[in-house]
Amino acid sequence: MSKEFNITLLPGDGTGPEVVNEAVKVLENTSEQYKIKFNFTNNDLGGDRYLNTGELVTEKDIEQFKNSDAVLLGAIGHPDVKPGILEQGILLKLRKEFDQYINLRPVVLYPGVETPLANKSPEDINFVVVRENTEGLYAGAGGYIHFGTENEIATQESINSYYAIHRCIKYAFEYTKNNNRKKITLCAKTNVLTYAHDLWERIFYDVAKDYPEIETDYGHVDAVCMWMVKNPEWFDVIVTDNMFGDIITDLGAMIQGGMGIAAGGNINPEGVSMFEPIGGSAPKYTNKNVINPLACIGAAAMMVKQLGEENYAEDIEKAIIETAIKLDSLSAGKMGMSTSEVGDSVVKYMQQVND
Repeated sequence: MSKEFNITLLPGDGTGPEVVNEAVKVLENTSEQYKIKFNFTNNDLGGDRYLNTGELVTEKDIEQFKNSDAVLLGAIGHPDVKPGILEQGILLKLRKEFDQYINLRPVVLYPGVETPLANKSPEDINFVVVRENTEGLYAGAGGYIHFGTENEIATQESINSYYAIHRCIKYAFEYTKNNNRKKITLCAKTNVLTYAHDLWERIFYDVAKDYPEIETDYGHVDAVCMWMVKNPEWFDVIVTDNMFGDIITDLGAMIQGGMGIAAGGNINPEGVSMFEPIGGSAPKYTNKNVINPLACIGAAAMMVKQLGEENYAEDIEKAIIETAIKLDSLSAGKMGMSTSEVGDSVVKYMQQVND
């Protein structure tokens, strides 16, 4: 008897629909092999809907997502919408509404993919960033005084609660234990952010007492950035706050070969999680069939794993690796294959696995 999963597709803006289409193609053409049925429904949140109706997330949208087992996102970002409106009104809104308190970002260099780092191989670049996803500087605390005058003052406050930090760090240790990882590095800035990140450090080492088999390490965020470039092999799992996680995962995307390969998940372990390629909407490439969909297909693999289908997820990952080896370059427009051909290649390898 097949398992059924209800998946809401949020293709979004720009090239988002194209990469989501390829991820859906992979799932639709391979799920039967694993005795799984996906029921896909679409949601049109994004820049076009906002421009046409002024709507961001509505109660109807929330209800649709609540009835889903997971959400697969393409990209949010429209050149005709002021930066921040869609990001705060859709992405951050959904993360908070569904308490997706973990942003999980594997930083993995696939065989055949070029990294800008000299003399580094897939054996050197294979770590995971666990980012707290609901608080910090992204919590929305702050405001203006004397707006629009020469005396204007803007404040943006970093919110760090024991509850949110503890569950994030606990997740990181559990992830490390359950995924054959050996070490966790806390990335913070305790020498300057002496209140918030002192709390992070105290909780980190307190939780670590329950996991004596896991090695612990600490790095200031600036040092972590340097060592990610010079010695990425030092890292296994990195746990960090919202802002620093946002920054170092983009650096991670570059050292693993570019945004076209980087996938991520916004995870509520007990609720509805949302998975996405971490690149933007790339509007200049819209409908040209040249954008790399591997990151979105990788996000679909993360989604499948979160739903409990680990073997299926591993096979998708293997097919992504085989396809990546074939590509001349992972830069948009220089892949050696079109967007749809990349999806076809992943499907082909997946079907071969079970022949």
